[in-house]
Amino acid sequence: MASHRRLKQPGRARVTVLTATAAAAVALTSQAANAAPSEKPSKDEVKSKVDKLYEEAEKATEKFNGAKEKQQKLEKQVDRLQDKVARGQDDLNDLRGGLGSLASAQYRSGGIDPSLQLFLSADPDSYLDKASALDQLSTKQAEALKKIQAKQRTLAQQRKEASDKLADLATTREELGKKKREVQGKLGEAQRLLNTLSAKERAALKAKEDRASRDAERKASDTADAPETKAPQGGVKGSNRTMAAYAAAQSKIGSPYVYGASGPSSFDCSGLTSWAYAQADVSIPRTSQAQANAGTRIASQSDLKVGDLVIFYGDLHHVGFYAGNGQVLHAPRTGAVVRYESINNMPFQFGVRI
Repeated sequence: MASHRRLKQPGRARVTVLTATAAAAVALTSQAANAAPSEKPSKDEVKSKVDKLYEEAEKATEKFNGAKEKQQKLEKQVDRLQDKVARGQDDLNDLRGGLGSLASAQYRSGGIDPSLQLFLSADPDSYLDKASALDQLSTKQAEALKKIQAKQRTLAQQRKEASDKLADLATTREELGKKKREVQGKLGEAQRLLNTLSAKERAALKAKEDRASRDAERKASDTADAPETKAPQGGVKGSNRTMAAYAAAQSKIGSPYVYGASGPSSFDCSGLTSWAYAQADVSIPRTSQAQANAGTRIASQSDLKVGDLVIFYGDLHHVGFYAGNGQVLHAPRTGAVVRYESINNMPFQFGVRI
């Protein structure tokens, strides 16, 4: 006879767990079905984010420029100090050599007690002549020792100064590397965002940028054809040197923006202005923040003259040339070229007349 066994019923706790799991699965399935698919950012949204990243990159670029300028100054200072230390060591060696010669001369003149020399001398007059020479040698030795001591103190001070500058230089180089990585990170993030756009959308953005560049070239051509007596773009002319700097900047219209670049083939914003003024034999600081304090501030746009520097944004991280009629000539940002643009496209702070 076949045996009939009763199937073992699951425990109450196990039933509860299974029921809860099934309910959770149903709930998740329902949520997934009802969830709206994530929307891809529009071309305008991507452009807005990219523009913001470019602005942040430019802020970091000006800090990078400041660290780079400081590094270059420190390198020159360290070179000068190390040269001084080397020359000072040579001078010290010469002084020590001179002292050795004096000591040898004194030894040859006699190194025993003077009173004993006089007692033993068969020729007192000859001895007195020697004694006078020894006295002169002793005076020279004392002077030589003083010079050596002074040179040693100076040399120690110069070595310490060189050591401090070298430590400062190492810190500055570290800061420079950090700022460079920050700029590259912002630009890389911007490029990744642009890569999310379709080929058609990227082409549309590029076409818009190309139109802006062509407009810049057209305005440059119009200005070049204007009579010399007429101020560029209809504004009031600045000084001769200011206009020479402005003309140098005009000659670079169409040159690409490259962070950290200061010519002659590519520029960032303060790189363009500092390079242009250098062509007019005028030295101005490298960064926009420093250039903001390089001359007389002009508070009102209506008082600007062609060639004045124009400072933008609250932290003063962008600079260009005033071009007259509400236009600026500047190196805008990554992906753009040196061109004219409305002064109202950026938050104006003040002008600077060099």
